Amino acid sequence: MIKIFDTTLRDGEQSPGCSMNLNEKLQMARQLERLNVDIIEAGFAISSKGDFESVKRIAQTVEKPIVASLARALEKDIDAAWRAVKDANNPRIHTFLATSPIHLEYKLKMTEEQAIERAVQAVRHAKKYCHDVEFSAEDATRTSVEFLAKIFEAVIDAGATVINIPDTVGYADPFEYYEFIKAIKENTRGMEKVDISVHCHNDLGLAVANSLAAIKAGATQVECTVNGIGERAGNAAMEEVVMNLKVRQDVYKVDTNIVTTEIMRSSNLLQNITGAKVQANKAIVGVNAFAHESGIHQHGVLANKETYEIMTPESIGLSKNNMVLGKHSGKHALKDRLEDLGYRVSDEELNNIFDRFKTLADEKKTVYDQDLEALILRDMSNMISKYELVDYSTATSEGKESKTIIKIKQDDEEIEIVGSGKGPIDAAFDALGKIFGSEIKLEDFSIYSVTKGKDALGETSLKLSKGDRVFTGKGISNDIIKSSILAYVNAMNHVEYFTERINAQGEGI
Repeated sequence: MIKIFDTTLRDGEQSPGCSMNLNEKLQMARQLERLNVDIIEAGFAISSKGDFESVKRIAQTVEKPIVASLARALEKDIDAAWRAVKDANNPRIHTFLATSPIHLEYKLKMTEEQAIERAVQAVRHAKKYCHDVEFSAEDATRTSVEFLAKIFEAVIDAGATVINIPDTVGYADPFEYYEFIKAIKENTRGMEKVDISVHCHNDLGLAVANSLAAIKAGATQVECTVNGIGERAGNAAMEEVVMNLKVRQDVYKVDTNIVTTEIMRSSNLLQNITGAKVQANKAIVGVNAFAHESGIHQHGVLANKETYEIMTPESIGLSKNNMVLGKHSGKHALKDRLEDLGYRVSDEELNNIFDRFKTLADEKKTVYDQDLEALILRDMSNMISKYELVDYSTATSEGKESKTIIKIKQDDEEIEIVGSGKGPIDAAFDALGKIFGSEIKLEDFSIYSVTKGKDALGETSLKLSKGDRVFTGKGISNDIIKSSILAYVNAMNHVEYFTERINAQGEGI
């Protein structure tokens, strides 16, 4: 079995605009457990109080997966990682050190001998806390096999149980990476005693191909993310690695423990939390992945699905059936349906969601699964409330500038500003810009219909930047002007929540 090490909540969250708050991380961690990943990398505990708390809470919440925290090869990092994961049923400390000549010279200012000494010290320190210790050689693919063999032998002797060989900058070619992993395996004493892990970035679009090549060369663990999110061009997409192994067992002759019917739910949850939608033609989870428009293709699929489908929609959890709830549905039915969708809520959260569900059910003829997900995700994304929309009004007519008046509550103070623009949303953003200041820039803006029909909920997703950081905001309403304002306010609450984390953000592999 190939172990799936999911780093959606650590490396994935480092993707611009994909920061998650504590409640969102907990929901995603529960879904990853339902997906049956082997390891959840919950975060980088030393980087901030927020990251430490999220790692700790995830370690206390999930039961089956190994819970890991990333740590630089420093005692203070490792101490923090252990304090965060110690309550997990299966804790792991994941420590890393750069090994390539360019990193040693310009970033670490170390010799190879000093790097080996630091790595050994880190692993030995981590072993004082727990048995399961992973060591990663950052930028391994730009490091010589000879030096990697030396440092890996040293950390294995010090007690490392997992050796990670990451393609940190997405530089490797699959044929080259296969030979690289094979050479390390064959020339490093003790590699047969540990799991060989790979962590591939997608800068050249080869993260999944490289991960699969590494498996052919003997890797036993793949580090990946849901939907392939991550720094720069992202990481290896978990669903693509898993379904390649599942569909092409004749080639790879290995499998994973992943419950593939939870793939679509995991993908949708992450998209809803982060606002980072996958492209329509994305393999496995894109909306077009099982769509057939060509007449020839349609004819073939109707005659026999295997003519054009190498896997079934059901195998990844797609279903044409949407549970419909209405205004006469009770709280118990709502809770059951939310649990079927992968959400666990407290009684207090259920009461809040149920109140809004009944209001929505009065406004809409039917309430679909997507509507329910929108309701619960609004709760998750709005857990921080320094800013709150109090009221708004708008006036627009042909040939004249639109005017939108917005009243925002900031702590205990109310601020009311008038904005103008080419339409009511443009005017609303003008007013919000005046409230929050010129350093906040609107980078992206989109509106989606959550379901179909004229009474559908509108989901607004936008990205705001402050300096060189990007923050995502989401808003849900039948009124797209209101949903746009709510999304902007939600993004500003994220700015406040993550300011402390950003100031202390650490490195990553």
